[in-house]
Amino acid sequence: MKNYQKLEKHFIKISKFNHLAAICSWDQAAMMPSGGNTARSEAMAELALHVHQLQSQPELADLYAAAETEALSADQKSSLREMKRVWMNDKIIPADMVEAASLAGSKCEHAWRTQRGENDWAGFAENFAEVVSLSQQEAQIRAGHSSVSNQTNYDAMLNLYEPGTTTASLDTLFADVKTWLPTMVAEIAQKQKSEKAIGFGDNFPIEAQKQLGQKTMKLLGFDFDHGRLDVSVHPFCGGVPSDVRITTRYDETEFVSAMMGVVHETGHACYEQGLPKNLSGLPAGEARSMGIHESQSLFFEMQLGRSQEFLALVSPLLSELFGTNQTAAFGAENLFKAYTRVEPGYIRVDADEVTYPAHIILRYEIERDLMNGNIGYKDVPDIWAQKMQDYLGLDTKGNYKNGCIQDIHWTMGAFGYFPSYTLGAMYAAQFKASMLKTVDVNAAISSGDLSPIFDWLRSNIWQKASLYGTDDLVTQATGEPLNAAHFKAHLQARYL
Repeated sequence: MKNYQKLEKHFIKISKFNHLAAICSWDQAAMMPSGGNTARSEAMAELALHVHQLQSQPELADLYAAAETEALSADQKSSLREMKRVWMNDKIIPADMVEAASLAGSKCEHAWRTQRGENDWAGFAENFAEVVSLSQQEAQIRAGHSSVSNQTNYDAMLNLYEPGTTTASLDTLFADVKTWLPTMVAEIAQKQKSEKAIGFGDNFPIEAQKQLGQKTMKLLGFDFDHGRLDVSVHPFCGGVPSDVRITTRYDETEFVSAMMGVVHETGHACYEQGLPKNLSGLPAGEARSMGIHESQSLFFEMQLGRSQEFLALVSPLLSELFGTNQTAAFGAENLFKAYTRVEPGYIRVDADEVTYPAHIILRYEIERDLMNGNIGYKDVPDIWAQKMQDYLGLDTKGNYKNGCIQDIHWTMGAFGYFPSYTLGAMYAAQFKASMLKTVDVNAAISSGDLSPIFDWLRSNIWQKASLYGTDDLVTQATGEPLNAAHFKAHLQARYL
């Protein structure tokens, strides 16, 4: 196995540089003073270039060919497949494009932090233009080198986040959602007219919210010896499995968005912390796809975090941290009414789980057409406004900060990522349905000991990492590949 072992050694070396890149990226978003951005961006571009060179070395071709003839275990064959996939993805992209994309993304994201608050589309568009152009060039190169016939440019980018998923499958999936979602939203709105929740007030000190987040993370099994919670403009989970960094953002007038942001990112973090240690540093030891990653964050946020049983656990914490004079408002039943309120809103990360797919479909349709060259970056605000009106009945004309520049993803050229959120919600519902066959989920939550739930996820998802393709992973865990009917059934059961 000498050739396979050489490849393992090579990729473990790469993982150490990726470790540094991940922590530098977290620091850039959470801690770095604004004046350091240019130098940091240049350093990270140099690091990205170095990693790209290591991952795309032409001489690796001989090692792959030789390793494929060696006597390997099933796990080693999967590991070899994943290492080769990384190499195939990297070797077709020119080094100067990698460097340019890194610099353009850092510049656009850093400026976006201020431009969003100032509703400055014109300023944002100046940087966004280069990000889009470089991403379109990358998409064209990837599609041109694909072994899949008639692969679109967007398909090639989508494959980076959701290996094996295609525009055709997403178009079919989302078209179905659009047939039943508007009716469901209307039916729930009618039902909830008589389900008024008691208001929480508008004074929630940030320090108390931080304590709430940390206590909730502990309840959800987060390992603080291998991670931490901080603040950023846009909540995210970063770092590496041995040092997971999650962030949220706070608003002293309300606590719900920060708390649910923490629950969501803790789902990502626990997946990372639960990945198999024996595959650490290898592509096969990483998360299967962003859809599976989002399934874990949305399992925590939606399947667990918005259940009445979980909110009953949080209830006394709220009274402890924010005052006992709001005991009625912080009761589990009232919390459930508030946390399951369905109402179209402008902001994706604050959206309820019923209207959330509309936010994703909107973004998917725009980025698909942008990467395929059917629209230009200047068209985005008007198309966004029209789709927001069509799908959610909201007007975003001229309201860019709550419209097309609210997200961080496009600033970094992450075109193809957005579908992962709704795919993740669907996978999460399917995992819950399968889990219920062997685990009394509600009883586990009510007891305050969620370990049976985490044990199921660890055994069926976390420890499997990327040893299997997405369909195989999901089929092994649930008995079938993705079945969106579970998601629809979950929403009907909770809301209707």
